[in-house]
Amino acid sequence: MDKAFFIYLFKEIDMHFTKVKGILSPKNGMNLYRGCTHGCIYCDSRSTCYQMNHKFEDIEIKENAIELLEDALKRKRKKCMIGMGSMTDPYIPEEIKLKHTRKALEVVSRYRFGITLITKSNIVLRDLDLLKEINEKTKCVVQMTLTTYDEELCKEIEPNVSTTKERFEALLTLRDAGIPTVVWLTPLLPYINDTEENLLGILNYCKEAKVYGILCFGIGVTLRDGSREYFYAQLDKKFPNLKEQYIKEYGNSYIINSKNNTKLMKIFHEFCEENKIEHKPDNIFVYLNEFEDKTEFEQLSFLD
Repeated sequence: MDKAFFIYLFKEIDMHFTKVKGILSPKNGMNLYRGCTHGCIYCDSRSTCYQMNHKFEDIEIKENAIELLEDALKRKRKKCMIGMGSMTDPYIPEEIKLKHTRKALEVVSRYRFGITLITKSNIVLRDLDLLKEINEKTKCVVQMTLTTYDEELCKEIEPNVSTTKERFEALLTLRDAGIPTVVWLTPLLPYINDTEENLLGILNYCKEAKVYGILCFGIGVTLRDGSREYFYAQLDKKFPNLKEQYIKEYGNSYIINSKNNTKLMKIFHEFCEENKIEHKPDNIFVYLNEFEDKTEFEQLSFLD
């Protein structure tokens, strides 16, 4: 693990606790935390539309989340996949001390539900035992975001999280453990990492890790009110004069498409076809939401 990242993990961090009325969304997703300390310059979760009423880096911990989750799973008549991390990474550094995510995985395993989670952190490997346990009973899919093949550039864009190489190594470990994986290849930022070299570097990582699928919705980034201001402030710090170029070309547009979009998306689709990696978003989302009961299948096989 990178030394600077290791030091970051254990420095004093801002957090506060709150009680919530519910934990599962209508589509069975949950976020145990609100806010994040990864520092990714493009983070959509900073957008004002999400109505976060506290500083983004002051992590809100839903202190009664595990009790609510257990109660919800007890009451469910039909097993399903439980999703984690759509808004806040379940493996932010605070998780090392709090073990909120691990406790949630224990509940999911106990009640024999499936799990899929999205992360940018190799801290996920701490819970490999539980991920394997869930995957033996039902289905566990780890989704990993990869955006930037160049390690130094990655540290500029996503400063307080595992580097791409560390995430790739986590994918290899998950592969060897039989845990299926999906990669989010987004965003590729215009004039920063929207290059063929970057794309192919990540795609070759995905090939070696034998990922089930790659989600890529185009080469570019989306910017809303709140996230746009933070992104531009970070451009001023890390990429001088680039903010002015963005403003000139894109103004206040929500969808920021790279000029290399057509070329790079062609490379993306051809690579996935050639290497039998699923790349149609609808098919991947069906897979992520499809519950499997492996013990039931094994019992039927035994009877046959």
